[in-house]
Amino acid sequence: MTPIADDPGIFGEIAAANSLSDVYAMGGAPLTALNIVGWPAKMDISILASILEGGARKVKEADAVIIGGHTIKDEEVKYGLSVTGLIETERLVTANGARAGDVLILTKRIGTGIISTSLKKGEAPADAVEAINNSMRALNRRASELMMEAGARACTDVTGFGLLGHALVMAEQSGVGFRISSRKVPVFVWASAFATRGFVPGGTKANYEFVNPKVDFDSGVGETERILLCDAQTSGGLLIAVGVDRADSLLGALRSEPDTAVSAVVGDVVKEHPGRIRVTT
Repeated sequence: MTPIADDPGIFGEIAAANSLSDVYAMGGAPLTALNIVGWPAKMDISILASILEGGARKVKEADAVIIGGHTIKDEEVKYGLSVTGLIETERLVTANGARAGDVLILTKRIGTGIISTSLKKGEAPADAVEAINNSMRALNRRASELMMEAGARACTDVTGFGLLGHALVMAEQSGVGFRISSRKVPVFVWASAFATRGFVPGGTKANYEFVNPKVDFDSGVGETERILLCDAQTSGGLLIAVGVDRADSLLGALRSEPDTAVSAVVGDVVKEHPGRIRVTT
C-alpha cells in the first residue's frame, strides 16, 4: 500500500497488520512474511529503514518471521508483506459459511478512510489521527483466536471494499441475506462530520456505487450513514458470522480484550433476499 500515516514506522506497522489480516480472517496463524517494497531511487534510505522496522515489529508480535523480501524502483513509496500462514484444513474459516439465524459481529470501528482523507487535507485533529493509527496498527490476532474458540461459521476482514462491500461478498458466497443496523456499527466519532464536509476518498465513492444495486437502505438511513458503511478501510476489523447460541459469549470475550473492546453485534443473517443486504436504522 501507499503511505497511510506521516510517521514511517507507524506506516510500516499498519501495512504489516493489514497484510497479516487475511490469514487471521481465515482462522490461521501467520508463519512467514516477505517484505515487498516500491521505493523512489532518490529518497532517503533511512525512511525505508524505519518502515521496515515498523513492519518487523508487527511480524514479531504475530510470532511470525520475515524471511526476505523484494524491492523495486518506483515513483511512489509502497510497502506490504506477502504472508504465509498455517491452519488445519477442517477448521478453515471462509466467507461462504454464514447460515440463516447467525449473528454478525464487527471487531473494529469504521471511518479510517474518511479520516485519512481529512488528514491529507490538513483538517484532521491529532486525537483523530492517533485513534485511527492505533486501530489500524492493531493485529486481528486475538479476534481470530476468539472466533475460532467460538466456532465461527464465516469471516472476512473489512478493508478496501468497506463494510458493505465485504459483507456483500459473504452474503453472496453463503447464499443468504444480511440485515445490518447502521446505528449499531461502531464508527469513529469524527468520521460522520468529515463525511458531511465532503472528505470522502475515491475508493469509498466507488464502493457505494458498486454495492448500491444490491443493498436496500431503509428510508431512515441518511446519505452520510450510507457513505460511512461503504468507507474504504485500511487494516479494518473482522466481520464474523457466528451461531446465535455462541454470540453473547464471543462478544463478551472480544470486549474484554484491548484491541477488540469496541466489538459490536451489527446485524444478522436471514434466509430472505439471498445475496442482498438490507440496512436498517
